[in-house]
Amino acid sequence: MVIGKIIGNVWATRKDESLNGLKFMIAQLENGEKIVVCDYIGAGTGDMVLITKGSGARKVLENESIPIDAVTIGIIDGFEEGE
Repeated sequence: MVIGKIIGNVWATRKDESLNGLKFMIAQLENGEKIVVCDYIGAGTGDMVLITKGSGARKVLENESIPIDAVTIGIIDGFEEGE
């Protein structure tokens, strides 16, 4: 899992049929990288989120053949870093 911040939305009227009905957003990871994520939990712009990537993302959606590699799986309320 990685932490990211939702910074925007993605709209695509033409896409693979298996993606119909899914919401896509732009997340900026802690390292500055921006990725497209499938929003599974109702996140909004400005939310800090937990993101799972790779085959774990497809397992969340319960569809191993869907062409997705990043999914939001939690909205972060807060966290604390140790020394």
